[in-house]
Amino acid sequence: MASGRDALLEHYRAMYLIRRFEEEAARAYAQGKIGGFLHLYIGQEAIAVGAAAALREGDQVFQTYRDHGISLALGMSAEKGMAELMGKDTGCSRGMGGSMHFFDKEHGFMGGWGIVGGHVAVAAGAAFKSKYLGDENVTLCFFGEGATNIGGFHEGLSLAGLWKLPIVFICENNQYAMGTPMKRTSAISDLTLKAQGYGMHGDRFEGYDVKVVHERVKQAVDRARKGEGPTFIEIETYRFRGHSMSDPAKYRSRAELEERKKKDPLVITKDQLQQAGATIEDLDNIEIQVEEAVKAAVKAADDAEPAKESVMFDSVMATKLGPQNREEAAR
Repeated sequence: MASGRDALLEHYRAMYLIRRFEEEAARAYAQGKIGGFLHLYIGQEAIAVGAAAALREGDQVFQTYRDHGISLALGMSAEKGMAELMGKDTGCSRGMGGSMHFFDKEHGFMGGWGIVGGHVAVAAGAAFKSKYLGDENVTLCFFGEGATNIGGFHEGLSLAGLWKLPIVFICENNQYAMGTPMKRTSAISDLTLKAQGYGMHGDRFEGYDVKVVHERVKQAVDRARKGEGPTFIEIETYRFRGHSMSDPAKYRSRAELEERKKKDPLVITKDQLQQAGATIEDLDNIEIQVEEAVKAAVKAADDAEPAKESVMFDSVMATKLGPQNREEAAR
């Protein structure tokens, strides 16, 4: 892996890709090219990129429905992601999942999960498999602060702590569980206090600096890989858009949003790069390359074939309409 300024340049490239991908996804949604829900990751890019950089081949990642960012950070192509959003056969889930159900086993991404907190126990199961096999792989499980009030969250952390599973639980606390501030849903402001109840290490920090995210997540990943048990991390962040495209976010003030934008992860990383000697040309080249990649992804998705009914029957439904029965019926 690259180090120093080169690594930071790659982090900036990945974060800028996520930002531009999400902005174009919002545009496509407004144009009617994307249906259903669309939960954007704008403002949280440093978490996905920093965490992904702490992993190695064989590790696995589970995410909630705000899943585009980590998918791209792990290596999924913008073309596959955009095609999935538009319900095309070339999408990462063959157009069957849409925004909330990206999946990319090749890069260790084990899915976006639409039920709040429902995937936490599943991620614990994946970590149990790694411990059982002794393969030294680590699982990351992302969720929002709202999920810490859900039964599946507590079940997953209880078993992970009991069995010292190789898993890192990452709460992306973007301040609002849908539209409700955390002070109205939690009796405590430091969610990592909950880690103590499950016998695991807790860590808490702001997620605007990609270097900090990488360092702190790597510490937890390394601890899990050495058999020292799980960690519950709370990362403070902020989403610049509403909960989803249908959310005007009127529950927060314009002044609050503008104040939070002063901690934009891309601006912070750009400043760090310039201080490290990166030139304006270096940054411009990255942005131009990303712009071209995202533009190509949108065009490819526009031109791709829609999701196919045959794929739905073959991979989703186990009925008499399965592939073998359909072949027999066609004879």
